[in-house]
Formats: sequence, structure tokens, C-alpha cells
Amino acid sequence: MLFKRRKGNSTWRGKLLAALVIAGLWQVLVWSVDGINLPSSWQVIQAMTEPGDELWQHGLISARRILISLFVALVLGVPAGLYLGRNPRVDQVVAPFIYLTYPIPKIVFLPLIFVLMGLGDASRVLLITLTIFYQILVSARDAARSLPLEAVYSIRSLGGGRWAFYRHVLFPYSLPKVFTALRISIGTASAVLFFAESFATSSGLGYLIMDSWGQFDYEKMIAAIAGMSLLGLLLYSAVEMVESWVSGWSRTTEDR
Repeated sequence: MLFKRRKGNSTWRGKLLAALVIAGLWQVLVWSVDGINLPSSWQVIQAMTEPGDELWQHGLISARRILISLFVALVLGVPAGLYLGRNPRVDQVVAPFIYLTYPIPKIVFLPLIFVLMGLGDASRVLLITLTIFYQILVSARDAARSLPLEAVYSIRSLGGGRWAFYRHVLFPYSLPKVFTALRISIGTASAVLFFAESFATSSGLGYLIMDSWGQFDYEKMIAAIAGMSLLGLLLYSAVEMVESWVSGWSRTTEDR
């Protein structure tokens, strides 16, 4: 346990060091660019730490949209993926639809979603959910497919039924790949979030970035960009913490 705690602290130190390096590189860029009034690293940090600032209000709205999208995608994608992975006949019917619709950039559906659902939060959450749902679904299905037959025979030899198989064997076995898909989905969700908040809305970090850009308020614009990066970092770190708690058994001896 002590070793794990040190490893976690080391990870956070590494992230802090990376943030300082990025801030230093940004400051070098500010000094090297002439004719553009870019804010310094310290000005950006001050803009992000002002209490009650609109940056935090927009950040909370963006965080809510991403969290709802991730939750819905997980609730729908994981059970569906596990079921398809363990039922080849059903998967043969559903797989062609997945292969045809998965490569389509879901962002192109944004105008249609606006027409059908309006301009509120629900349409933006739906767009993000559609994008990351496929990543989680396919990862869960592939994990279920790769389950060794020995594990199936073991639970059956102990008298376990279908529910016991899913609960004690298949679901725990698939968790590492699901968490990997979830971490990848955070980056995808952040990109789609920016696009979804750039049109027909007055809230969210994406809106704040575009609005500040239009007003030549570069300090607020860079602070909003940094805020979106911070949001992704917090979500990514939260997923890592939950993964280490619920599926730490999947780590190799060397990783420990």
C-alpha cells in the first residue's frame, strides 16, 4: 500500500512538472511573438483562479455535459458490448450496423440533432454520447470475445448460472479494457464538447473560447482553453483512481 501511495504521488508530481514546462514554453512563445498581445502564463493563472469568475461557471456546465454523456454511454455501451461478445449469433446481425455507423463522424449529425431536439443541453449531451458510445461498446464486446474458455468452464463447474457468470467472471475480466476505452473517450468527448458548444449556445467552455476570440479577449480565451485542458485532466485522473481501486488486480507484478 505504501508503494502504491508513493507511485500516485510521483504521478501527480509528473503532471505538475509537465504543467510547469508547458507554462514555461507558453511564456517563451509570448516573448517571441511581436504584434500580438498574448497574455503571460501568470496572467492566465490569475484569470483561472479568480473566485466567482464566469470561467468556473462555464466550466461547471461543460463538466456536467461530459459527465452525463460518459455515464449514459457506459450504462448503455458496457452491457450491450458484453452481451454481443458472448452471443455470436446476435453479434452477426448487429455487427454490420456497427461497422457502417461507427466510422461516420457523429459531429455531422449536430444540425439534425438540433432540428429534432432543439438547442438545449440534451442535444449536446446526445452528440457526445453517440460519439463515445461506440468506443465503449466495441471495447466491451472485444473484451467479452477474448474471455478464455477456462474461465467459462470454471464458473459452470461451480454451479454458477448466467447472472453469476456475468457478475463474477465476464464483467471483472472486461473492466481493464472498458477503462482504457473510457480514458480514450475523455479526450474524444472534450473535442466534441468544444464543437457542440461553439454553435447556438451561450454557455460552456467552448462558447467562452469562441466568444472571447471574437472580442479579442485573449486572456480569457487562453484561460478557457486551459480550463478545458484542466477538465480533461481531472476526469482522466478520476478514471485512473477508480480503475486502480476496482481493477487493480489486473496490474502485473512489475507495475506493482
